[in-house]
Amino acid sequence: MAYALIVALSALALFAAMLGLLELGGRLGSRALARNPDATSGTSAMEGAVFALLGLLLAFTFFGAASRFDDRRKLIVDETNAIGTAYLRIDLLPASVQPELRDAFRRYVDQRLAIYRVLPDIAASHIAFERANEMQQQIWAKAVVGSAAPGGHPDAAKLLLPALNEMIDITTTRAMAGQMHPPPVMFGLLFVLMLLSALLAGYAMAAAKTRNWLFRVAFAFTLAGSAYVILDFEYPRFGLIRVDAFDQALVDLRQSMK
Repeated sequence: MAYALIVALSALALFAAMLGLLELGGRLGSRALARNPDATSGTSAMEGAVFALLGLLLAFTFFGAASRFDDRRKLIVDETNAIGTAYLRIDLLPASVQPELRDAFRRYVDQRLAIYRVLPDIAASHIAFERANEMQQQIWAKAVVGSAAPGGHPDAAKLLLPALNEMIDITTTRAMAGQMHPPPVMFGLLFVLMLLSALLAGYAMAAAKTRNWLFRVAFAFTLAGSAYVILDFEYPRFGLIRVDAFDQALVDLRQSMK
């Protein structure tokens, strides 16, 4: 909730700042027109360049954030499938080995779910992640020993161990995917361009006889709202746009592990 509040307040501050810059731009334009009636002519090329760059950067960051959001949801499903496949292949091991390994799998899934349930407590999430990694090694060791034990399927090692390897590898993929974001300078440039575009828009509207507050509010709200949605997409475990619903796939798998 703290992150969601920070993002919401940042978007609100950006909205207010753009309204202020629209007003400032309008006053600067009015003063310039009072001195020279042609003061606002010839500025359209510069305005067009700034707005074109802003549009390009908005499209780039929005598409990238939405794409990463979809990738993170897909990785949850991929991990669920990998764990489910490895769990089913425990049947290939000797019957005496299976109960202990199945119990280890159940505890492992609980630990994987705990990593994301404790958020936004980053420290607690890191502890849960390290604990899950330790459990991976325990499961791997038990599977290696069980695959070599008599009474199991002759191809148990060939089928179970690769499935376990995929299950382990995808945790690293998910962890890295959660840290993939544009450089902070990209967001800084985006916000600066939004503020600059508000100043230029206000300056260009100085020639109007009356202030169109509906246009100004719509302009500021659209850009501030876009910034809010982009940031929420980038951090889907903290804001209003979340991937938590896809965790249900892992919850359902855990419930099926009888």
